[in-house]
Amino acid sequence: MYETGTEREVRAFHVMPDMPPPEGERHSHDYRLSLVVSREQLDEKGMVVDLDVLVGALEDLTKRLDNADLDEIVGKEIGATGSDSAGVTVEAFAHWVHGKIGAAIGSAGSTLSVRVYENATEFGGYSGVLA
Repeated sequence: MYETGTEREVRAFHVMPDMPPPEGERHSHDYRLSLVVSREQLDEKGMVVDLDVLVGALEDLTKRLDNADLDEIVGKEIGATGSDSAGVTVEAFAHWVHGKIGAAIGSAGSTLSVRVYENATEFGGYSGVLA
């Protein structure tokens, strides 16, 4: 399996409903978004994915999220807002990033794996084949 990847950091805010402080209050994380695209065979250009396209897609996304409220951006799109919601977890965030990056890079048939680190060692992730 061939792999190509990149990662970027972004500071963003969120609230975890029904949790004690600090998680239950609006707080920030310096998230690290880590992407790996993999495939069995290289494409006609000898690549897994065009790295410039992958990096550009992630940079565009992190610019959108920089110092933003994840509940307002991600939460509204995935339905993770409101009093009965679990909030924007790192797992839900990773799934959302997967959808945005997957749409931006194309690369049908490749697998995109996303890890969202909320600190140096803890993360949530999502992997799936791109359509």
